[in-house]
Amino acid sequence: MELVNIKLNGMPLSVPKNYTILEAARSAGIEIPTLCYLKEINEIGACRICVVEVKGAKSLVAACVYPVSEGMEVVTNSQRVIDARRTTLELILSTHNKRCLSCVRSGSCELQKLCSDYGVENENRFLGENPVYPIDHSAVHMYRDNSKCVLCRRCVAACAKWQGIGVIGPNERGFSTHIGSAFGVGLGDTACVSCGQCIVVCPTGALSEHDHTQKVWDAIADPSKYVIVQPAPSIRATLGEAFGMPVGTDVTGKLAAALRRLGFDKVFDTDLAADMTIVEEAHEFVERVTKGGVLPMVTSCSPGWVKFCEHYFPDQLPHLSTCKSPMQMFGATAKTWYAQKLGLDPKDVVVVAVMPCTAKKFEVGRDDQDAAGVPDVDIAITTRELARMIHRAGIKFEMLPDEDFDDPMGESTGAGVIFGATGGVMEAALRTAAEWVGGKPLEAVEFKEVRGTQGIKEASYQVGELTVKVAVVSGLANAREVMNQVRAGTADYQFIEIMACPGGCVNGGGQPVQPASVRNFEDLKGKRAAVLYNADAGKPLRKSHENPSLLKIYEEFFGEFGSHKAHEVLHTSYVERDHF
Repeated sequence: MELVNIKLNGMPLSVPKNYTILEAARSAGIEIPTLCYLKEINEIGACRICVVEVKGAKSLVAACVYPVSEGMEVVTNSQRVIDARRTTLELILSTHNKRCLSCVRSGSCELQKLCSDYGVENENRFLGENPVYPIDHSAVHMYRDNSKCVLCRRCVAACAKWQGIGVIGPNERGFSTHIGSAFGVGLGDTACVSCGQCIVVCPTGALSEHDHTQKVWDAIADPSKYVIVQPAPSIRATLGEAFGMPVGTDVTGKLAAALRRLGFDKVFDTDLAADMTIVEEAHEFVERVTKGGVLPMVTSCSPGWVKFCEHYFPDQLPHLSTCKSPMQMFGATAKTWYAQKLGLDPKDVVVVAVMPCTAKKFEVGRDDQDAAGVPDVDIAITTRELARMIHRAGIKFEMLPDEDFDDPMGESTGAGVIFGATGGVMEAALRTAAEWVGGKPLEAVEFKEVRGTQGIKEASYQVGELTVKVAVVSGLANAREVMNQVRAGTADYQFIEIMACPGGCVNGGGQPVQPASVRNFEDLKGKRAAVLYNADAGKPLRKSHENPSLLKIYEEFFGEFGSHKAHEVLHTSYVERDHF
């Protein structure tokens, strides 16, 4: 690697020739502040927060896009630099909604932190005309409040480059510039897939999920309701971040303890339903392979991906597995088998799902998701919403003892746990399908070729006499690439896993917000996924079809895997949607 020699704040430093000043400073332990910068997808130097002095340059330069060169001398913290950053912040505040105390991002707002760091005392220095925009509540899952937008375009980049969708962008020009959808239509009237990636990259409170926590509080307080909660596999790998714990902290026991203290009647685990999804999906895959069904079969547990397919690849819907997502399978089972077991009317059972995904707020309202004649799941909240509930209840999360989930719908295998990472669904399905097709116990249960956070992974496995070629895809821009191959008939896969969010559920649009300083330089996806794989390795049972609670449910209610009853309760259908 070719190096260049520079001076940074008077200190000599050797760095790779392809570095920017921002990267060079980071390597030397100096953090240059940014607001618009997102590594690889939004390197536009627009906000001017990252300006620094370079000897010989006539003006300050944007460190995020300015390349290093041999002999360069850089100053990152001169009075001139500090004054420029402070003035830029004051200009941003001149049109910013400053009702910070009631903002959902108060305490985690990057603009708020920068103003504090740079001693912005006169937030009204540049008062003048202020544009007024209505808040867009048209989407089921989220809202946009442009009075808090700083025009960083991070949301635009995430939508267009990570997800390949591009339903938002800058409208108008100059002082009237604002972020929105084409022709000024509401987000809910576009082909938005509800993934929420725009929310997790927003530095302020301009974007947020619709908060449904009051619905949960109301249900818990209603004595006529039996309220069940189910957290998704990835929640245990991320919730701790909302309480100051390091990225990659496993909080499974504290998660169960916190949910119990919030007042839920039962604290169960979506991981059991992940195991259920695997046995149904593996059964469906084996049926398609052996009886000439539509191949490749594509997973259906990511509602953002399913909605994407309905909008952009409606002609390819027969490739989707008919399995409901684990969240919906859990709700359907809770309101059928479990309600019957306890003698409860399904109308009185409230199922609350804690999900890493804002698209789950859309999924709960989908058609054909009402096995008991009522919605399978009543309320879906994000990891962030759960954290707000815990804070509001005065629960000291980090001080909680570790507790177990309730029986019988709290027992899971390692296969269910890894659902939250890209490749986890595929690996879990292979553990079961390989054993069924091969006709003998599977000794080596780890399929490491499908692990990792790359956007597209491929592998081939010999399963009995059958060679199975699989693909694992995360991020919808990558999904488009693979599905174009499927549409063209050039994809030689038998089984494809697709997750809407890059890296899978651990990086979902409902996960705790991390500032750009973390997103740009830390492996969030990898550290969070490692929690799930470590949990899997420590489980006594690692194959979904060996889960004793699952087997009991099938014995008492569904019968065989893939039975008629299972199809009535655990499977669903899809619809073609307009593409705008």
